[in-house]
Amino acid sequence: MAHETATLAAYVADLKYEDIPAEVLERAKVLTLDFLGSAIRARREAESTPSLLKMLEALALDGKGDSTVFGDAKTWTPAVAALLNGALGHSLDFDDTHADSSLHPSAPVVPAAFAVGEMVGASGRDVLTAIVAGYEVCCRLGNALDPTSHYARGFHPTATAGTYGAAAAAAKLFGLSETQIISAFGVSGSQAAGSLQFLLNGAWNKRYQVGAAAMNGVIAATLARNDFIGSTESVEGRHGLLVGYTDDAHPDKAIAELGKSYETMKIGVKPYPSCRYTHAAIDALIAMRREHNLTPGQVKRVEIGLHRNGITLTGDAATKRHPRSIVGGQFSMYFTGALALDQGSFGWDDYNRLGDAAIDALADKFDVVQDSRLEGRVHPFGARVSITTDDGVHERLYADPSGEPNSFPDAQAMQQKFLTLARPVLNARAEQFADAILSLERFDRVAKATQLGRQ
Repeated sequence: MAHETATLAAYVADLKYEDIPAEVLERAKVLTLDFLGSAIRARREAESTPSLLKMLEALALDGKGDSTVFGDAKTWTPAVAALLNGALGHSLDFDDTHADSSLHPSAPVVPAAFAVGEMVGASGRDVLTAIVAGYEVCCRLGNALDPTSHYARGFHPTATAGTYGAAAAAAKLFGLSETQIISAFGVSGSQAAGSLQFLLNGAWNKRYQVGAAAMNGVIAATLARNDFIGSTESVEGRHGLLVGYTDDAHPDKAIAELGKSYETMKIGVKPYPSCRYTHAAIDALIAMRREHNLTPGQVKRVEIGLHRNGITLTGDAATKRHPRSIVGGQFSMYFTGALALDQGSFGWDDYNRLGDAAIDALADKFDVVQDSRLEGRVHPFGARVSITTDDGVHERLYADPSGEPNSFPDAQAMQQKFLTLARPVLNARAEQFADAILSLERFDRVAKATQLGRQ
C-alpha cells in the first residue's frame, strides 16, 4: 500500500483543464452525451421511474431546486438530481462501460458533476475537468478491486468504486483541498454499497444503487466542504475498500501512471441496451446470421462461451432462460442472444418481445458455458459462439465487443444514438442539446447548456 487515498486526492485537487489532453476532453464530452441519452429516455419509459418519484414525494424530498433532471420539466435539489440522473441514466443498461474494471463510469460521475456544477455556477470547462477526475478515480479503484474478485464477493463496482468517482467530481467543483478530498473519500468508504442480489429476480436495485452512488458522492463532498472529518486511508487502510471488498486487491493499479495515462480513453460504449457481457456474443450472432443466411428454423443448437463474470451475470439457465422483466432481459444471454439471432438486430424497443413464444423457443436451443479461452485476458467481455445447423457447426470467437476503444464509434454514430433515444422526449430541441454538450467548454455557466436538456 502506498497512500493511494492521498495520492488520488492530490490528483483531483491539482487537476487543471489545461493539463488534460484534447482527445481526453473530447472523449469525455461524447461519453457524457451518450449517458444523457439514456437518462432522458428513461425519464419517460423506465418502469422504475414512478416508484422513485413517489418515494421522493412521500419523504418530502421532491422540493424545487436549481438542478436539472434530464428529460424532466422540473428542477430539483442537487442531491436528488444526482440520485435521479444516476438511476435514470443506468436504467436502460445502455450506458458506457470501462472493460478493465467492469463498471459504468458515467452513471455515478456525470450526475454528480452536473448537480454540483449547477449548484456552484461552474463553467463547462470546470464540469468537464470534474468528469475526467471522476472517471479516473472510479475506473482506477475498479481496477484495484479486481472485478472478478469483487463480483465473486457479490458487489457491483459501479456502485462501490462509483461512489468515490462521484465524490471526486463533486469535490473538484467545490474546489476542495487535498485534505478535504481525503475526508470526502473517507465518507465515501462508508457509503460504497452495491449488491448483485438483484440478479436473482430482475430487481430494480442496480439502477437505484448507482443513483445512490452519485448522490452519496455529492453528500460526501458537501460534508467535507463543511469541515466534516472523514476517515483517512479509506482506500488502502486496515478496514478500507481494498480490504473489505475484494480478495485480490491490486493497489498499484489505483495510481499507476496517474496523470499520464488516462483510463477515460479506455471507456467503451454500448451498441445494445443490455449487460456488456452479452455484447460480443450478440455481435457474433448478428454477423453469423447475415453471413450464413440463418433462420431460427435452421438452428439446432447454440453454445455461447463467456468469461466467468459473464456467467455470474447473464448465464444462469435456471433464472435467465425465459426472463419476464426488463432487468431480467438485460441480464439474460439467452433472451438477448435469441433476439439477436431471430431478427438480426437489438435495440431498446425490442424489450416488447419479452415473453414472445418464438424468442422463448429459440432461447431453449441456447447453452451458456464458461470458456477457459476467455479467462486471463485484460478484457473479460469476449465471447465464443457456436451455432449448429444441418450444414454443420459455425463458430466465431470475438475477443471484444464492438464499441471498445479500438472500435469506438465516430461522432456521427454517437450523436445518432443519442438522438434516437432523446428525440421522443425532447423533440426538436434534442439536436440543440446535443450540440451544447459536444461544445460544453464554450459555456461560461454550465446551466446554460443543461437547461436545454429539460422537457
